[in-house]
Amino acid sequence: MGTLDGLLVVSLEQAVAAPFVSSRLADAGARVIKIERPEGDFARNYDDVVKGNSAYFVWLNRGKESIAMDLRQPSEISLLKSLLEKADVLIENFKTGSLQKIGLDLTEIRKANPRLITCSISGYGSQGEWAAMKAYDLLIQAETAIASITGSADAPGRVGVSIADIAAGMYSHSAVLEALIARGNGGRGRHIEVSLFDALADWMAVPLLWYDYGGKAPERVGLAHPSICPYGAFKTSDGKIILLSIQNEREWKRFCADILEDSDYSAKFPDNSSRVKNRKEVDDLVDHVIGRMPHAEVAARLKKTEIAYGTLNEVQDFSNHPVLRRAVISMAAAEIQIPAPPAIFNNKPTELLGNVPELNQHGEEIRAEFAKTEIID
Repeated sequence: MGTLDGLLVVSLEQAVAAPFVSSRLADAGARVIKIERPEGDFARNYDDVVKGNSAYFVWLNRGKESIAMDLRQPSEISLLKSLLEKADVLIENFKTGSLQKIGLDLTEIRKANPRLITCSISGYGSQGEWAAMKAYDLLIQAETAIASITGSADAPGRVGVSIADIAAGMYSHSAVLEALIARGNGGRGRHIEVSLFDALADWMAVPLLWYDYGGKAPERVGLAHPSICPYGAFKTSDGKIILLSIQNEREWKRFCADILEDSDYSAKFPDNSSRVKNRKEVDDLVDHVIGRMPHAEVAARLKKTEIAYGTLNEVQDFSNHPVLRRAVISMAAAEIQIPAPPAIFNNKPTELLGNVPELNQHGEEIRAEFAKTEIID
């Protein structure tokens, strides 16, 4: 039994952001009906690396029912409205204005079902000249300047996963849950709007505050921290990369005494601000000391000194990480293991998630359940 058992979610979804929301609601026990185009969600064909299926699609579509609908047809709109009369939540991330073009007015839909919560996810919001702009993840990373503070000093870079989509999905998920709580108190649903731009804008609050009130944006420093030193990556004598972080002056003194083996050096740059201003000298010294020791020795000494550290892993290393928890999902082709949901309730980690549907796998049953029967005199 899940927390959201009995909840009906209808999702007009594609790609990443909306499927993220609905998959998390499905994980919690909601019944999720995924409405796809006749040719299917295009995310099905991003790649074929997971037993012939797209990695993103497998990750974000477990636990759902799939129905293929051609929403250009009046009969399909009628079926959709029938679904929404009984739904608790509608999620959609179609292009802004698309629903109106097919005759679906969310305000009217909520009048017919006042308890319905509607959630619209867009690139740049529903108002203004940017509303009609196409918005993909990397474009949002560029527009919000997150790409400008990511990468090496020589060049900006893309964050390696679709963070704009994922962030918008996370905010939408929490907003839907908030609206469900509010409905429990007041009995009525709400309309929610979340944009990819706003989601990443919130994540960019600190760099923006730096610029707006400090007059300078954080530097792009690769595997280092723009405002803390030492905090970054250093190569050990056996060629591995270890990252370490000094968070306060007590740690700095221990680090100088036990790792740099020079207690007096802590007094030369006694606070973080002075170390950041002299980053090159500090990092060069740390690099020299770390470079004389193999990874295992560095890790052991940092652990003993209670200095936070981590290793720069490849994906292969992550796949075998001792802390990585996995959960199982099923597809037509095979069982697949993915990272388990982060939240653990009552000390019981989630080990089994819902199945990934084939295109229109549940179409016949859904049509039979929600088709309106005309009474003929």
